[in-house]
Amino acid sequence: MPKNILVCVAWPYVNNAPHLGHIAGMNMPADIFARYHRLAGNNVAMVSGSDMHGTPTALRAVDEGVSPHEIASRYHEIWSDAFERMGFSYDIYTHTHTDHHREVVHDLFNVLDEKGFFYESTQSMPYSLTEQRFLSDRFVEGTCPHCDYDSARGDQCDNCGRTLDPSDLIDIRSTRDGSTPEFRDTTHLYFKLSAFQDDLQKWIDGKSDWRPNVRNNTLNYLREGLHDRAITRDIEWGVPVPVEGYESKRVYVWFEAVMGYLSATKLWAERSGDPDAWEQFWKDESAETYYFQGKDNIPFHTIIWPAILLGYGGLNLPTDVVANEYLNLGATGFSKSRGNAVWLPDYLERYDVDPLRYYLSSIMPETSDSEFTWEGYLAANNNELVATFGNFVHRVMTITTRNFDGEVPEPGELDDADRAALDACDSALSEAASALEGRKFRDGLRAAMSLAQHGNRYVDQKQPWATVKQDRDAAATTLWVGLNVIATLRTLFSPYLPSSCEKIHGMLGLPGDIAADGWNRIEVKPGTKLASPKPLFKKLDESIVEEENARLEQPV
Repeated sequence: MPKNILVCVAWPYVNNAPHLGHIAGMNMPADIFARYHRLAGNNVAMVSGSDMHGTPTALRAVDEGVSPHEIASRYHEIWSDAFERMGFSYDIYTHTHTDHHREVVHDLFNVLDEKGFFYESTQSMPYSLTEQRFLSDRFVEGTCPHCDYDSARGDQCDNCGRTLDPSDLIDIRSTRDGSTPEFRDTTHLYFKLSAFQDDLQKWIDGKSDWRPNVRNNTLNYLREGLHDRAITRDIEWGVPVPVEGYESKRVYVWFEAVMGYLSATKLWAERSGDPDAWEQFWKDESAETYYFQGKDNIPFHTIIWPAILLGYGGLNLPTDVVANEYLNLGATGFSKSRGNAVWLPDYLERYDVDPLRYYLSSIMPETSDSEFTWEGYLAANNNELVATFGNFVHRVMTITTRNFDGEVPEPGELDDADRAALDACDSALSEAASALEGRKFRDGLRAAMSLAQHGNRYVDQKQPWATVKQDRDAAATTLWVGLNVIATLRTLFSPYLPSSCEKIHGMLGLPGDIAADGWNRIEVKPGTKLASPKPLFKKLDESIVEEENARLEQPV
């Protein structure tokens, strides 16, 4: 029986272009996971969009002297285009500045309010004397009281990942002009997060299969005791607060942005022609929901969003929150705000998509921080994609088309080596499936590449280029087995390298698309017409390392 799998991908701030650290942490694993489950025959919806209302967007708008809407719209298009070019298989990629999203936020907000989960309280917030306004979240920075990082934001410390309030910051200052704000009282609505302490504790206690970083981070918050949080802000950009007297305030972005997972799924259902289709993912208790993001967003997805869902009632809690560690750039981290990055649109102007998808998957920071280097990218492309995977596919296809009239040959009796190669296909499919279902994407990729290595050893042993001259039937058997290995590699690599695997599918002369064959080992039929083989990947010159490293050294 097919399962309902909802894949929720974190909503990026659209105040700059996407960089590689961002997509390695959430988009790549989410897309691999969604693609695998579609191949496995499950009902999948992959949803996300741009967080238009983040304070970084509002801050950039002030810097450029334009409206936040102009900034958000500009970068939403850049992100959407880059994601499409990367082949990310979103069922919907929307944004939070829509009437639809506002309506969903207001529905959640009003139900929570009616149930008594909000209360009004006066809070002391930083006020800029130079700009004559309250400074929200990332409009201020200072020293983190937990780790002493001197550039912590008013909502979160980027160093230790702790959520903060502006009043927590030591030596607070405006990010706009460096001035020291004074604290003034302002009235806000608070969410009774503390009311969900016991229910969240019980829920987390049952999540023994979660990644240790996610579970431990969440347990730390629960041990300290949950504190009620203000869910409105003195800012003009965002979703209006549906409460009389709050017309000049907006819903706190981190309170409304997580609601985007629900609003996006509802919008997808509406656009698909079945407005109730969202319920199979959110109300069916057998459905599975997976949230992909970086480790800095863990508490918003394991504490705040589950509390909202519990308070609202009748909606599924996350099955898993799949948070990666950080992908660093050399010895330093990727950072949009500091301009320290390999920008995705720039990459796409110079190189192919699948080599990047492969390299990012191979170094994915699943359990610890990892490093992106151009040296590593070059080696992954030339030594693994070109010399191992691509080489195996190309030489088997080339020898076959040259010697058997461009058709799949008829095999003879299989020997032990032939059967071992086919058994390796079954083992790889089983191993990769287990890894992918367990959100261990590097292990799944290793299983796929291990089969490519086995295929190369098998062909080296059989030497069909020589055998075809003395024993045509034996060569036909070897090449038939080789083509079947290629067909399995097409399936195994498809979640990781969709474009390249579609090319393999076409070269093998297979009907339909890869999804129609499912997560299975198929047998290529003798007599099938093969397409002319073409190299899957291009070998890159070593000079790109020096060129790209020089680009990183250029001032932003």
